[in-house]
Amino acid sequence: MKTLFISLCVLALVAFTVSDSQLTDEERKMAVSELSTSLDRLMDALEDLTKDQLNYKVTEDSWSIAECVEHITISEVAFSDMLQGLVQSPADPKNREKVQIKDADLIAMMKDRSNKVKTQKPFEPTGKFGTHDATMETFVEKRRANIEYVKTTKDDLRNRAQTFPFGTVDGYQIILFMSAHSDRHISQMEEIMDSDGFPE
Repeated sequence: MKTLFISLCVLALVAFTVSDSQLTDEERKMAVSELSTSLDRLMDALEDLTKDQLNYKVTEDSWSIAECVEHITISEVAFSDMLQGLVQSPADPKNREKVQIKDADLIAMMKDRSNKVKTQKPFEPTGKFGTHDATMETFVEKRRANIEYVKTTKDDLRNRAQTFPFGTVDGYQIILFMSAHSDRHISQMEEIMDSDGFPE
């Protein structure tokens, strides 16, 4: 009887640990909302834009709307691959101590366009997807896959950490970063559309 009781306690402890390491309903809802909202925002921003509008540049060395779209597509693929690589490593509760930034602060920091950051060369637009339509198709496919992943994953994202230039984030925050990053560049696209020389 004593052995049975101990076994049941161990099973209960393991079950609690597994459940506790998964995303909460609130975390899933927040991430899905961020990913879905920024996807819808992008689709709305690009609706009915002409080729001239997509390729218009405010200055010679600035990005066009089409290049912004390519950049966020490259980033979406890269961050997704980063996350999937991260979940292959062991989860460790000690990783939580490395994460100093809160979810809301991370989102706010990324969406703040007053802080300009030059992207790294692998993330620069070079026409790698061929056409704008192909680029958008890649982005939408990857974003929808990421939304589905958030809805269904049982991976322990909070106890895995990744170092970025600005600090360390956990696996869940990579998802929030990815969404806020696309929002940041959608704002950039809107700034291009609001510029004086934007084609009619």
